[in-house]
Amino acid sequence: MLAVTMISSPSMEVTDVGDYLKLGACTAVMAQPILTDALASGPSIAMQTGIGVVYNLVKYTAPAFIFGILYTTTRLTLNQTALTYTDYLRQQWHALFIPTIWWTTIYLILMPQLQQVSQYHDWRGFFWQFVNGNAAPHLWYNTMMLQFIILMPLFWALGRWCQSRPRRGWIVFGGTTLVAVLWLWFYNQQVFHGPHSRGWYLLDRLFISFQIFGFYGMLAWVFRDTFQRMLNKWWPGLLGLWLVGLIWTNWELFSYGFPVNLRNAPYYKPSMTGYALAVIGLLAALCEIQVRRQRPFSKFVHFFAGMAYKAYLANVFWSELLWRGFGRTLMVKAPWLSIALCYGLTWLLSFTTALGLHAGWMRLKREYEHD
Repeated sequence: MLAVTMISSPSMEVTDVGDYLKLGACTAVMAQPILTDALASGPSIAMQTGIGVVYNLVKYTAPAFIFGILYTTTRLTLNQTALTYTDYLRQQWHALFIPTIWWTTIYLILMPQLQQVSQYHDWRGFFWQFVNGNAAPHLWYNTMMLQFIILMPLFWALGRWCQSRPRRGWIVFGGTTLVAVLWLWFYNQQVFHGPHSRGWYLLDRLFISFQIFGFYGMLAWVFRDTFQRMLNKWWPGLLGLWLVGLIWTNWELFSYGFPVNLRNAPYYKPSMTGYALAVIGLLAALCEIQVRRQRPFSKFVHFFAGMAYKAYLANVFWSELLWRGFGRTLMVKAPWLSIALCYGLTWLLSFTTALGLHAGWMRLKREYEHD
């Protein structure tokens, strides 16, 4: 039976599972565009193999981010009866939507070469690229993630429904899992190398493709005592699942032969889903241990997790400049050094940008309120 503990006076200053997942996902995802650029440079077979393995290693990012967002948002809002949907959307508008609008505009105007699928030629095309996530390689995620933010009342309703009778958690868990299984089957039959692989590509940015991680994140908070007990008991099993998932995803990727095509490593496969859930569980277990032991690193995670989304928006901007500046040239002589330098500098510049813009905005806000 699932056990439930009522939420009381949640604090923004509490380090939680969502913080570890958001920062872990953001840190890992910054490697993906750099690995893609490196693979496009035509490296050796051995180098392609290494890139493919590393790519699969960090291919848990979108699921972890969604799980983390729903975990933390549920913690902060589920039982806040004074919080209206309008107030909630106003908060999210400033925290998520405005940065998304600014960065999407920057990519479309300053780096139009990064557009996916097609290019805009008029204002209609500009608007379409703006909203569908094709403005840059990583912005498809924004289109998908913001749907979860808008649909938060659904998660509130189900969370409260489960709280009133904990056994209902199994209904939500089972229904969520069934929908995910059916969706994976449908996607693999019809889209991934299927008859609609080109025409239906936008399905990868519908919330239903990641709904399992959203609902699991909500349930993990509502039944957090049970969730933590399971992590404490079964983390060795999660480690084994992680290893099996990594081997499975690499076997699938390399079964398509060479040259390696990273499009053959989508999120929407049983192997990727199992691998992502294993990583989520391991990061959640790490959070529980470090918070319980009051490790200073947990405070670092909490602080930088608050900047993770804004740093994510900026990361392709910086990785593109670094790759064009020296990464592509260095790739010829020292490929792994090129990847490592571009990645490290991208992380540093992305978070510096996020922190700088946040500090500047807060200063302007204080001056405006003072006046």
